[in-house]
Amino acid sequence: MALVWVMYDIVENKIRNKIVKICKNCGLYRVQKSVFLGELNATARDSMVIEIECLIDPDVDSVYVFPMDRDTFDDITLMGQAFDKEYVSDDIITRFF
Repeated sequence: MALVWVMYDIVENKIRNKIVKICKNCGLYRVQKSVFLGELNATARDSMVIEIECLIDPDVDSVYVFPMDRDTFDDITLMGQAFDKEYVSDDIITRFF
């Protein structure tokens, strides 16, 4: 499993809402309005990418999927109204569900 960032800029509300649903269904945690973060294995990540690719209009929309290792994530500096890094760990997330 690797941490995965998903960031997007989607023009149509209907498509944007579908992207949000896909990210949430994959177990990703919303850290900003158009940014999700969570742990996915390679198969789940690839499936998510295929689902998203089928929905977006590549001429006007953009989606970025960035894998990240845990050590790099632990070095992230959060400022201001940042998300709680503990919520991204599977141990914490499963406590809420």
